[in-house]
Amino acid sequence: MSIKRSLLSVPFRFSFLALAFFLVLGSNVIAADPEVSEDEEAVQAGKSLFNANCSACHKLDQKLIGPALRGVTDRREVSWAKSFIHNSQKMIQDGDPVAVALFAEFNNVVMPPMPFFSDDDLNKLLSYIEHGDKAADAPAGAAVEGGAGAGQGSGDGIPSEYLTIILAVLVGVLLLILVVLGLIITVLTKYLNNNENLDEEDKEIVNQKTDFRKVLKSDGFIFVITVIVVALVGKTVIDGLYSIGVQEGYAPAQPIAYSHQLHAGEYEIPCQYCHTGVEIGKSANIPSANICMNCHTYIQNVGGQEGVSTEIAKIHNAVNTNTPIEWVRVHNLPDLAYFNHSQHVKVGGVECQTCHGPIEEMEVVSQHSALTMGWCIDCHRQTDIAAQGNEYYDKLVQLHSDSKDALKVKDIGGLECAKCHY
Repeated sequence: MSIKRSLLSVPFRFSFLALAFFLVLGSNVIAADPEVSEDEEAVQAGKSLFNANCSACHKLDQKLIGPALRGVTDRREVSWAKSFIHNSQKMIQDGDPVAVALFAEFNNVVMPPMPFFSDDDLNKLLSYIEHGDKAADAPAGAAVEGGAGAGQGSGDGIPSEYLTIILAVLVGVLLLILVVLGLIITVLTKYLNNNENLDEEDKEIVNQKTDFRKVLKSDGFIFVITVIVVALVGKTVIDGLYSIGVQEGYAPAQPIAYSHQLHAGEYEIPCQYCHTGVEIGKSANIPSANICMNCHTYIQNVGGQEGVSTEIAKIHNAVNTNTPIEWVRVHNLPDLAYFNHSQHVKVGGVECQTCHGPIEEMEVVSQHSALTMGWCIDCHRQTDIAAQGNEYYDKLVQLHSDSKDALKVKDIGGLECAKCHY
């Protein structure tokens, strides 16, 4: 009887193991929420949400202010992740053990609640967290790489460079003429002295010494010196005229010692997080103190210091007294010039560094490029249009389909006066 029971229990045990395996497998399948998809459109939409709301404190694959996020739907249920994003503090107050442990692990830094996210937004955000940026993406502004380098040295002093070259050539030619004349005089003097038919009076003339006082007072010498002085003065005046309004290298002290090297470089906060208008308007916008407080409500100091650091206290004071921070403008085009950030950044795919230089390496921001008319025109002449996958340029590409050369900004009106002067 016991043997029968043992034999009968074999299929039962097998069925039990199969059921357990199915439940484990099923739980993993359920955890991989189908709404958290690898669809490229959803991933890109999630990337925009992440950059705008999460990137200041989080990275996908490494810790920043908060934990690394990739794999969160494997470690937690999707519903838990959505609830935590909506209001992490509520979950902590309700005693959720995982939420409480995370809060303690990351130094009790409060994550701002985000109740404005719809369920569809959260699905897209989680899609990006799980499937986005797994490989290094090509920079969006790769097509404009030539524009920055080419324009760098062309718009800020072409006359100065040409005049320097011309003066150097003239001085070189003058010295060469003097050397040649000296050699000719030496050869002729030796030849004439060896001539036996030369009388004493002629020999005296041939061997006479040069009177440098007379040379310095001669009309020819005065003319040459006058030409050189006039050329140098003219070069200086033209250099001065071309430098009016050009503030390349300008790096004023700011009322708050904000470090782009720390925020944009070390913490990799996207430019768009603070400069909110860069993709939607003419101006990039100077961030208000309220944007600073999104982080500095919770981050009070740097490097483990106690209390609120001096610079962060200035932000708190500006908010508490409702006083705008008087930032000193660094990049300033003349009123006669029109520049639209959204056209360049959103439509053209131009990287911020193309015009502003390696901003993520600057402790104090300085004007990297000349930003002159010549600099801009040179960029428009050499920059390829980033038309691939950009519907904005479809008709223009079609019209230029017969051309073998790459479509450049100059080909779509980039050199028309009215584009920048209105």
